[in-house]
Amino acid sequence: MKKSLLIIIMMLLIATVLRAQEAPKVYNPAADAKADLKAAIAKAQKERKHVFLQIGGNWCSWCIRFNKMVTEDSQLDSALKANYVVYHLNYSKENKNEDVLASLGYPQRFGFPVFVILDAKGNRLNTQNSAYLEQDKGYSKAKVLEFFKQWSPAALDPKSYQISK
Repeated sequence: MKKSLLIIIMMLLIATVLRAQEAPKVYNPAADAKADLKAAIAKAQKERKHVFLQIGGNWCSWCIRFNKMVTEDSQLDSALKANYVVYHLNYSKENKNEDVLASLGYPQRFGFPVFVILDAKGNRLNTQNSAYLEQDKGYSKAKVLEFFKQWSPAALDPKSYQISK
């Protein structure tokens, strides 16, 4: 009986360790968010894009779920890459990046993940509560795609709305 119990416990420990190793690491708690954000803004300016901040942590299953969805769906991935420089801003017990989040208007008030769109000059355009993009036990592809389109550089360019004569 003791031997069987010990074998079961060992198998559970091994399965837990393997599962932890397989979990994707989207966020870097050791990153210098201020420097990384500055670089993302400079890149966005050069490429005429906006900055898409996905704020959360590797501990957040909804954060990982969102990242998996947008990177594995070719239509979402294309829309994101065409219009945004993406940065995953860490929020975890190791590094809460409180000063950066304060400069962004405390987006963590909406929970995680939370998305912030910056223009190419670093001005905050939108803070998005990710709950509005959810559907069932995941995210709605249609809602996410619409969100990406509504905050793209073209959508905010006045030239997109001029009437031709």
